[in-house]
Amino acid sequence: VLLVESGGGSVQAGGSLRLSCVASGFTFGTYAMAWFRQAPGKEREYVAAISLNGGRKNYADSVKGRFIISRDNAQNTLYLQMNNLKPEDTGLYSCAKDVGAVGTGDSYEYDYWGPGTQVTVSS
Repeated sequence: VLLVESGGGSVQAGGSLRLSCVASGFTFGTYAMAWFRQAPGKEREYVAAISLNGGRKNYADSVKGRFIISRDNAQNTLYLQMNNLKPEDTGLYSCAKDVGAVGTGDSYEYDYWGPGTQVTVSS
């Protein structure tokens, strides 16, 4: 299993970024996926999850209404559209593969993780 994120960068507050996660080594469309982030000196934080077919999406309260998680099973790719970014969104964003089909905020449900892509939001 391999997960590779891209799309991070440095933006000013209020800006947008779109993260991508390309998956390989497993049948992408049969597992839920999620995004987590970790800021320096802080614990890893759940961001959003999506079920295997994209029909169910769940967001952390801190990003609800600003971030959109989506997936393209034909392209084995997970996305995170981030709008109206805030300095507190700064962190290393990683995608993760769920052991099941639904996707929740519990990190123990996820068995494979990508190395992450850095997002830095300045005020």
